[in-house]
Amino acid sequence: MIPIKVAGSIARPGSKPGNTPAPQDGISGAAGAALRYLQPGALNLTALPPLSLYIHFPWCVKKCPYCDFNSHEVKQEQGFPEDDYLTALRLDLEMALPLIWGRKIHTIFIGGGTPSLMSAAGLDRLMSDVRTLLPLEPDCEITMEANPGTFETEKFKSYRASGVNRLSVGIQSFNRRHLQSLGRIHDDDEARRAVEIAHAHFDNFNLDLMYALPSQTLAEAQADLETALSFAPPHLSLYHLTLEPNTLFAKYPPALPDDDESADIADMVAARAAQAGYGRYEVSAYAQPGRQARHNRNYWEFGDYLGIGAGAHSKISFPHRVLRQARYKQPRAYMDAVRVGSPVQEERELAREEMGFEFMLNTLRLTGGFSPNLFAERTGVALNAIEQPLNVAEAKGLLYRDHQIIRPTELGLSFLNDLQQMFLEG
Repeated sequence: MIPIKVAGSIARPGSKPGNTPAPQDGISGAAGAALRYLQPGALNLTALPPLSLYIHFPWCVKKCPYCDFNSHEVKQEQGFPEDDYLTALRLDLEMALPLIWGRKIHTIFIGGGTPSLMSAAGLDRLMSDVRTLLPLEPDCEITMEANPGTFETEKFKSYRASGVNRLSVGIQSFNRRHLQSLGRIHDDDEARRAVEIAHAHFDNFNLDLMYALPSQTLAEAQADLETALSFAPPHLSLYHLTLEPNTLFAKYPPALPDDDESADIADMVAARAAQAGYGRYEVSAYAQPGRQARHNRNYWEFGDYLGIGAGAHSKISFPHRVLRQARYKQPRAYMDAVRVGSPVQEERELAREEMGFEFMLNTLRLTGGFSPNLFAERTGVALNAIEQPLNVAEAKGLLYRDHQIIRPTELGLSFLNDLQQMFLEG
């Protein structure tokens, strides 16, 4: 799951930029905010995009040195407050309902942290609460992240029975030495066992694999990929390891393959996945035909998502504005904030001049690009608002466009950050 950054000053539901936040009164406060958001504004969206639900589970067994997600190690002697957290999630969702009245949920993603630390009864309670409060599409894709080392056959049978119909397994590597260097709690045997359990109980699952790992050779990266392919997963997420700020790896960088070695590995990954029948539809995502991750695709197509849980982010569209929210990150602070009816720490409307960059930041990750009509539909702004950077990107060979499609070229995908930056400046 890729985090969405929210900028701007801290505000709370019921507040306006520069004003003192209005007193909170739970659901009625959210309803009042929703009424304000339905007023005329700077944008004109002809239709609301599909809506997804993201649920964040913030605990893990051990914080990995490369991880910059909102995750917190479980204290072995204390465990984690599952019941209290599930209660907070339900209250959080109840308070958010006025912002999404009348809209069905197309996909759900339970991410973390390590959601597979949740008990079978806890997951069943969570899914029951979601179904009670929200209308789900009949074919709603419901994905849960799971890490090897937390796999128990009976528990995963129960997860499936509770309604989870897609699993995303954080393998990262099948090489014991590389797993140790990444700080993973599982070894290569547990990685293989986890995939076998996933295969036995889920006909739709994803394997997460990382490459360009500390001291990794091309042959080792290929061996990892071949092992993953031997399980015939419907979907593969193949990530280049990056040293993110505020991680242990950023503070103490390991010895990584150099740029030429990393490029050779990346080329091998793309070529071998294609040879095996996996279409690359996003920078790091490969899928068998008909098996693309619908939840992630909704992000890349600038769809809407309501995020609940510690540190969860939301993007919610209204006919004349687009709202971003971020909830309190620390689990205890989040649960305390929910109890007083104010789980949202940051909230802001996107300005009209931001919409082009926000849209292109996401959609340019899609190898197949997007229809020009989608821009106006999702942003409420005419495509000519970004005409200048489109022209410059096309002239530099980073972008292809015609009346049916706008997409990054191979060169554009190779220099994606530079391409995206052009629309910030535009």
